[in-house]
Amino acid sequence: MEDHLKDFIHFLLVEKGLSQNTVVAYERDLKAYLKHVKNKSGLTSVNEIQRTHILHFLGKLKEDGKSSKTIARHVASIRSFHQFLLRDKASEQDPSVHIETPQLERNLPKVLSMEEVETLLEAPTEDGPFGLRDKAMLEILYATGIRVSELIGLNIGDLHLQMGFVRCIGKGNKERIIPIGRTASESLERYLSDGRPQLAAKTGREDALFLNHLGHRLTRQGFWKILKKLAEEAGIEKPLTPHTLRHSFATHLLENGADLRAVQEMLGHADISTTQIYTHVTKVRLRDVYSKFHPRA
Repeated sequence: MEDHLKDFIHFLLVEKGLSQNTVVAYERDLKAYLKHVKNKSGLTSVNEIQRTHILHFLGKLKEDGKSSKTIARHVASIRSFHQFLLRDKASEQDPSVHIETPQLERNLPKVLSMEEVETLLEAPTEDGPFGLRDKAMLEILYATGIRVSELIGLNIGDLHLQMGFVRCIGKGNKERIIPIGRTASESLERYLSDGRPQLAAKTGREDALFLNHLGHRLTRQGFWKILKKLAEEAGIEKPLTPHTLRHSFATHLLENGADLRAVQEMLGHADISTTQIYTHVTKVRLRDVYSKFHPRA
């Protein structure tokens, strides 16, 4: 079974060109699935897996308190795996064919108000290389709406500040060109001239734009620690995720009249229905404002 999983992971990476983070999620889900069918059902071949084995595994996930979103992700992973096995003639049947995806709860993204964003962006102290780096990271996140994985994946050559845009590689290795405003450009220029050279001195040969204290590319975990610390210093009590500034970017653009298609392009969403969730956020915020300030609300 492990050999088939390795073949599938290779297929996702090489032929489908999925991002490393997506492939890691597939691999994690499928390792748990195959371990379950081996240990609980004593199966030794993927050809022995039946629909009941899949349902038993999904039932175990539910018993363990997994959310419907997590279970739906497992279903998608299992379905893709069995479709691959069938196409690859490693299996004679696809037991996942009639497995239903759980109904997802549609949670609206948590966003910061414009005032809260301003407070967060002012939190880094720009009196050293780390403060200059943190300020530049927050500014570019809010200015472009890129994902954290795209942020830490940026190289110096991806910046075109004089022309006013940044190039990033998103999901599925798709390239996006995103405009960047004057304020973010100025923060990046200060970081590049006064901050990054000090961080890069330890290695000297690092293409990554944002570096850690060792002079290597900053990680997602490293960024998350920085964001939590800055939010705490800024006194922001709302629950934050690494995507909070991305959600805020999209919501604030739509609140100020931006075209939905343009926002979809900047966010790198393949399907506009993913972008449309932000229109629901703006409606909720409008209702809250009305309830709070209208004298007869």
